Amino acid sequence: MDMTLITDPSLIFLHQDWQSKEEVLDHLIDAFASEGVINDKAVYKQAVLDREKISETGFENGFAIPHGKSAAVTKPAVAIVTLKKPLASAAWASTDPTNQVELIFLLAIPESQKGDAYLKILSDLAVRLMDEKLVDQLKHANTADQVIQLLGKKDQEATTTIKETKQRPKQILAITACATGIAHTYMAAEALQKAAAAKGVQIHVEKQGANGIEDGITPEMLKDADGIIFATDIAAKGKERFKGIPFVQTKVAEPLKHGEAMIDQVLNHPDGVVQGEAAASEVATTGKKQSWQSTLMQSVMTGISYMIPILVAAGVMIGLSQIGASFFGLNKVIGDPKMATNANQMIVLLYYMGQCGNMAMKFMYPIFTAFMAYSIADRPAIAPGFVGGAFAAGFQFILLGNAKGIPSGFFGALFLGALVGFLVKYMNEHIHLNKNFSAMKPMLILPGVSILVVFLANFFIVDPVFGGLNAWLQQMVLTYKDSSEVLLSSIIACLTAFDLGGPVNKAAGAVAIGMAADKVFPLTPRVLSIVIPPIGIGLATLIDKYVVGRHIFDEDLRVSGKTSLLLGFLAIGEGAIPFALANPLITIPINMLGATLGSVTAVLLGAVQWYPLPAVWGWPLVQNFPAYAVGILVGVLFIALTNIFIRFHIIRKKEKTTTAVK
Repeated sequence: MDMTLITDPSLIFLHQDWQSKEEVLDHLIDAFASEGVINDKAVYKQAVLDREKISETGFENGFAIPHGKSAAVTKPAVAIVTLKKPLASAAWASTDPTNQVELIFLLAIPESQKGDAYLKILSDLAVRLMDEKLVDQLKHANTADQVIQLLGKKDQEATTTIKETKQRPKQILAITACATGIAHTYMAAEALQKAAAAKGVQIHVEKQGANGIEDGITPEMLKDADGIIFATDIAAKGKERFKGIPFVQTKVAEPLKHGEAMIDQVLNHPDGVVQGEAAASEVATTGKKQSWQSTLMQSVMTGISYMIPILVAAGVMIGLSQIGASFFGLNKVIGDPKMATNANQMIVLLYYMGQCGNMAMKFMYPIFTAFMAYSIADRPAIAPGFVGGAFAAGFQFILLGNAKGIPSGFFGALFLGALVGFLVKYMNEHIHLNKNFSAMKPMLILPGVSILVVFLANFFIVDPVFGGLNAWLQQMVLTYKDSSEVLLSSIIACLTAFDLGGPVNKAAGAVAIGMAADKVFPLTPRVLSIVIPPIGIGLATLIDKYVVGRHIFDEDLRVSGKTSLLLGFLAIGEGAIPFALANPLITIPINMLGATLGSVTAVLLGAVQWYPLPAVWGWPLVQNFPAYAVGILVGVLFIALTNIFIRFHIIRKKEKTTTAVK
């Protein structure tokens, strides 16, 4: 898109003395309001700030692209400012920690704008700014007309050249894909195109972004390809298309710094040749074969990225059901099947909404394991991975009517997802059939054998081990139900926070509710331990950059953090599950400790809650609510800060190790 069509001299401010992000945004938003671009400054500003919380809008070479999509925007527009004194990364977070922002483009996008147009504006601008010469000229422009003239110029460098060469140039392909599928997907593509032009190499880049696949690679391109670059942070789609083609696998940000080196590498020293149904995680960014640990971690993150929409949608439905039922005083019993025949059709609707949300939540693990396995072994692993996740969610007990069956939960999901991925990958690489029988491998052998192995592994290992662990933890609650106030609170808190709505959590709840019903012991530690972990981990994703000066969670987990925070207030602990799956050895112990600290603090200060109402609307029923609030604050802050400092320490340690190796 031509940027000059959506800006105006009145929206361009050069060499300003503005000294903070807040000041920059306020001035530009005022300009939008003066020009009729927005009709509500506060609503639009909140949209911009909400987007800032998701991920950095500062990039490289001194520029930043904040943006907001809102119903307060009447027409698409861009406001531009250059600063006399650049803002450091601490003042304006950037993907490059050394970046100092001095050239800012604020985009205003109407809420009604279709996704295609919105992404087109953002990606086109990001791509244009990959031209360092253009960025430098914009920084030094002295008039608004000069800026408009510069933005109107078309960058010809990346499209010149190759056709004029007398002999056939090398032809390579590339796929770019980042976690959110917006800016870096397109910036990496542009960087590779420029690097290829500089090297006299022809390239075609397929972008797998938020809007789907763009500039798809055709079968004709595959015939002449000398190599392919996978610059992706998540599993690339359709990787099996490139069988027999030399490849390089790297992170999406790598072409921005080492584009020409990557062109040389894929042509002269590739990581290998794509083999059949290629695994989505073949190699590491070093160009060496990726360790199984790195492959496993990338697969977990891929599974989480596909699981998040299910988690969010299910949580919203359950939350709306609970909130709606609270207006009728039925939020404690809205899940009772009797509500399906209530005379009030609104109550019937709320009942079914909550039940459908609960049903959708059960598909969280199947989706996770399916795409975790897909990341390791590509498409043939999806079906057996889904079956493995169904076992982890306890579908077998539901279908067999076994009310006493205890599912393996997220430990089972992790184990079975990894088992399927590596098993299918191994079989795919080592089973070779005559071409007349080749269709049998993906259609019969791979799914048939892997699903059988999943069944046997679940029957003999996963359910006995992880289900047994869950059963043992449940028994602990029964064993110590007559213990002291502090000990019993600690046990209930630990087991409630252990699996975030899983079987151990439910067992702890059953015992706690029974004791409360008999007026033996209140539900205080139980209800607190439901809300503290999701709120704590959600808060960590919002304040990490203020505590340690940078984001320590990737983009997918930052999105999950906002969901977790919201669901926590609705007493839905499952919002924190993506964090437990991504790093159980850090997340689970911290959740248990934070829940215990918060619960014991509240109990010792005299907080009492006899009702099973952990959500925010149940808080008015708490006796001594200030003590209860202190308990929440203690637990939430412990989880948030401990997560931040431990994860930051691990990141710094890895960075120092990488620097030392280099």
